[in-house]
Amino acid sequence: MDACCLLYKCQYDVYVGLLKCTTNYIYMKRSIRNLLCFLAIVLLFSNCRKQEWDDYYGRPDNLAAPIYQQLKAKGQFNTLLSVIDKSGYKEILGNAGAWTLFAPTDAAFSQFFQERGIAGIDQVDTVMARKIALYGLVYNPYRKDQLTTFQTVGGGQLNSSFRRKTAYYDFVYTENGRKVVDNNRNGNAIVVNDNNNKYLPYYINSYLSFNGLEANDYSSLYGGKAFSGFNVGDATVTEADVPAENGVIHVVDRVLFPMQNLEQYIAANPEYSEFKKLLDRLVTYIPSADHTQRYRVLTGSADQVYIKTYDPSLAFSPVNEGYIGNTATDGQSASWSMAVPTNQAVKDYLKVLLENFGSIENAPPSVVLNFINSHMWTGTLWPSQIAATPNAYAEYPTFAVSNVIERKALSNGNFYGINKVQEANVFRTVYGKPYLDPKYALMARAIGGSDLGAVLIVPSIQYTMFMISDTQMGAAGFSFNTNTGQWGYTAPGVSVVYDATAQARLNRFVQTSVLKTPSDEFANLAGEGVAETYNGEYVKYKNQRVYGSGNIEDNTFVTIDSVKTAVNGRVYYTTGNLKFAENNVTPGSSLEKLARSTDPAVSSKFSHFFDFIAGSALWKASDKSILGVDAGSFSTLFVPTNEAIEQAVKAGKLPGDKNTGKPLFVSAQQSQAFRNAVERFITYSILNKVTVAADGKKTGNQPTLLKDNKGDSRLLQISYLNAANPMSMEIKDDSADGRKASINYSFSNNLTNRALIHSINQVLNF
Repeated sequence: MDACCLLYKCQYDVYVGLLKCTTNYIYMKRSIRNLLCFLAIVLLFSNCRKQEWDDYYGRPDNLAAPIYQQLKAKGQFNTLLSVIDKSGYKEILGNAGAWTLFAPTDAAFSQFFQERGIAGIDQVDTVMARKIALYGLVYNPYRKDQLTTFQTVGGGQLNSSFRRKTAYYDFVYTENGRKVVDNNRNGNAIVVNDNNNKYLPYYINSYLSFNGLEANDYSSLYGGKAFSGFNVGDATVTEADVPAENGVIHVVDRVLFPMQNLEQYIAANPEYSEFKKLLDRLVTYIPSADHTQRYRVLTGSADQVYIKTYDPSLAFSPVNEGYIGNTATDGQSASWSMAVPTNQAVKDYLKVLLENFGSIENAPPSVVLNFINSHMWTGTLWPSQIAATPNAYAEYPTFAVSNVIERKALSNGNFYGINKVQEANVFRTVYGKPYLDPKYALMARAIGGSDLGAVLIVPSIQYTMFMISDTQMGAAGFSFNTNTGQWGYTAPGVSVVYDATAQARLNRFVQTSVLKTPSDEFANLAGEGVAETYNGEYVKYKNQRVYGSGNIEDNTFVTIDSVKTAVNGRVYYTTGNLKFAENNVTPGSSLEKLARSTDPAVSSKFSHFFDFIAGSALWKASDKSILGVDAGSFSTLFVPTNEAIEQAVKAGKLPGDKNTGKPLFVSAQQSQAFRNAVERFITYSILNKVTVAADGKKTGNQPTLLKDNKGDSRLLQISYLNAANPMSMEIKDDSADGRKASINYSFSNNLTNRALIHSINQVLNF
């Protein structure tokens, strides 16, 4: 009878015996006998159950030993075992758990001791033992094929990981007379229970291949060491995927000693001390009750412990070992990177950068932040991808690969030593001129506080900027309240006002001094030209004098004192400011000035057209506005000359004497048909909410004030006979025969409030 049948027979006998026992006391003796049988069967049953349990849940005979015992059995890890003993991790690695251990052989330790001048294991104290044992120990078991998987909440991402968190972390150290522990996050954010564990990088052929990297990406970070296909730090894995009860062992040929983080490496190298001085200006020490208590328990010391943090505006904290820290696994897939210039490179650059401040102490704190941030990458910067990888400011390197004198992988990122600084766009563009000069601090503040700041630091877009000093800014009525962070404007004879109107006026004032000059059109001011400002208005120059629409109104101009160039244009230092026309200036009032000019050459180009407007229902004499041309909106007027209008009168298109061509301007004396014709003529000569200068830039169909039967704008087509010659501008109407008019360049590009007035030689088909 097998064990199973015997078990059921025993159960049946016990059941029958108990039944009889409960039904008749007479059978007491028999029941006692059955009870003894029951106890015997229970014992047998229990033994059977235990055997079943052991068979199912018991430790398999073929299960590998725990990590510690595996190392001992292999016979080539005696030194490592001694190190583990000294570190206090024998029990942990000899029992249950979940670990990956990168295990250096005895030969690896012999090399390690020789390189460091250590006689043997007896000279390894518990501190060093802990560093060695824990830095080679990674949380959770990973085979080689699992190490390249980036573990995320949504599932693993293959070939996206090259780092893992180790069991090792630095704790309290002394700096500047304080007991200090490094922060585990960027800025002032602190996670108390995070020990800021160091990471260990590894390099596996499948990861490199998938991410477009080369063997040299590894070799150059490790002093020319050959890439084997599976390297961990500067070690080669000689045997992978050794199983253990509590994890996985990978055998390595070098001892893995905790790498320095970026800040530690910079601090340890005198060649980067000038950069380190600037970095230190961004440090804050925050007292920590939690770390102080931990330190007291561990050492008995009553010293206060501080957390070392960096300015939150810094791209990242160079002491943060855990990468971004948004999730527990971020550090598996990426690391920080820095390119740090040598002392001489920093000194040479600061001489230029601080020319107007005298010293770094006199410069705005943001200058240091900009300088440091421009040398930081918030992702992994690989040697083969330096030129194509933007930094924390999304700016590409301004140094060449040949300027890299050192490459090194560290615990929290890749380090590059360079003999030329990374030139931040905020310094090297036209914006840098006011930003780095205290005499222009208000202009820099006004630009930086608007969307103009983000535009002017783009190195690929060319601008011309007219500098506005603090003195000039004040003379124009502008001031800044540092307590409230508001701009104020003081109109003549009025108290200062801080409101949205003041801010809008400031923006217009500053933007009028910033010109779009993609071909450096304002490089030579000896001739005549025009350029669009950042806010869509226009500025013109003629014979070394520069005018805004406001300068035209008050008969002033700007002259150039000196010029400086930047990577994206040039800046002019001036006498006088570029001004915009006030809102009481209208295209109608400016046209009237041209029409009533005492210079016949000018008036003959504009007077007939103005007189038609003034005699029509489109004219509002009280404010000299034209119906349809909204106050403050953009517009362009194409004004036929007096001669062209007289020809149109002779042709019967406009009211007047057909024989002489003398126009009839007064609306009341015209027929309804002619009144309608005059209004169509006027409105078809005005572009609606569009400014077009004779500068070769804007071409194509543009909408006018005149509407067709469907209510759509009638169009004028702008073109150039020669794109490089603004004098060749032509305007073509949208009629069937497409009549063209040429611009009279010498009498065009007349500036007014958000508008331009041109002279043309034909009346178009309206």
